[in-house]
Amino acid sequence: MRILVLAQWYVPEPDIRIHPLAKMLVERGHKVTAITGFPNYPSGRLYPGYRIRWRQWEELDGVRILRLPLYPNHDRSPIKRTLNYLSFAASASLLGPALCGPADVMWVYHPPLTVGIPAWWIGLLRRVPFVYEVQDMWPETLSATGMVPSGHASTLLSHLAAFVYQRASAISVISPGFKRNLVAKGVAADKIHVIANWADEETYRPVPRDEALAMEYGLAGRFNIVYGGNMGAAQALENVLAAAALLRDIPELQFVLIGDGVDERSLRQEAGSRGLDNVRFVGRQPADRMPHFFALADALLVHLRRDPLFEITIPGKTTAYLACGRPILCTVPGDAAEMVRQAGAGLVCAPEDPDALARAARQLFEMAPGEREAMGQSGRRAFLAAYTRQALIGRYESLFGAVSQQRRAISANYGGSS
Repeated sequence: MRILVLAQWYVPEPDIRIHPLAKMLVERGHKVTAITGFPNYPSGRLYPGYRIRWRQWEELDGVRILRLPLYPNHDRSPIKRTLNYLSFAASASLLGPALCGPADVMWVYHPPLTVGIPAWWIGLLRRVPFVYEVQDMWPETLSATGMVPSGHASTLLSHLAAFVYQRASAISVISPGFKRNLVAKGVAADKIHVIANWADEETYRPVPRDEALAMEYGLAGRFNIVYGGNMGAAQALENVLAAAALLRDIPELQFVLIGDGVDERSLRQEAGSRGLDNVRFVGRQPADRMPHFFALADALLVHLRRDPLFEITIPGKTTAYLACGRPILCTVPGDAAEMVRQAGAGLVCAPEDPDALARAARQLFEMAPGEREAMGQSGRRAFLAAYTRQALIGRYESLFGAVSQQRRAISANYGGSS
């Protein structure tokens, strides 16, 4: 098949889903072209070696990558963030159809919702059906993070979402809760396919402890509860600082926050002003280095703010944590908590409740090491059974093939009747 990938973000930006899927499709004999923007996430600044051009072609692992211009930004300004989203939607709509070449099926990665505009337009002009991947539920996510309050803007986004869902040939979602949400909005259940997030089993795996790394970053000789990922409004990591303040009586225990994002600076400042020497910050690290940090963790933290939306989502880091075979401390209720419980992989506590987080951290600290190790191993077994790329890539390939075949059949019938 000739497969077109449309995604505003792509490697070298943090990406555990888009390029790995494209790469494996190439390995399976398909021709893949990706349309994306110039890399700037999550800092909102262009990556070194890039400058905005009207178009730039690259090739990586057999995938042809077309980069199109956008307004680089990822701060808290709704106006600037909107410009970021709309600028890519505009360039992909204007230039994408002319430059992408023919395709049998298109896979579209959401967020942002605005990527649905060029998906529809490219599909219309190129006569290519598209599979719409929903990783975040809009406008609910924007309301939950405070980017778009309820009102006219939210209503407009709801109408745009309905427009995109209707025109997609199929929709893939990451959790059963997402499917229930879309069905409640009137999307046909048989159009929606639940395909969980995977983790790259070649990258995310148990590795030996690196004591030199532990010494370098202040993790040696400590009980480390490690969070790895974005630091923004949705993550509500102020709750971690509040929990840390309640755990000063355990000098060995510390929270380790790895990553960056719009809230990183304010979190560092607050931790400093409160004298929280049991919170340690580590800047964003390459994906292939993360398992070595996770190996130093006594528990890995999944953390989001309290919001009904997050009860139906499963953060991608959850699967990566399972893959690395370490115990998980999950503050996200609903589907994510159920995933951890079913795997027997760790503890669950209430979101944005520093007392609950502190109690769970204390419980983990007081466990026998063998008990924590058993949790990690149970999570690893669950990962190998259901959440590897190898286990899930075939489902995408089958879905793409079915959508492409359905479109060919419709075209043949239409042509035969004319």
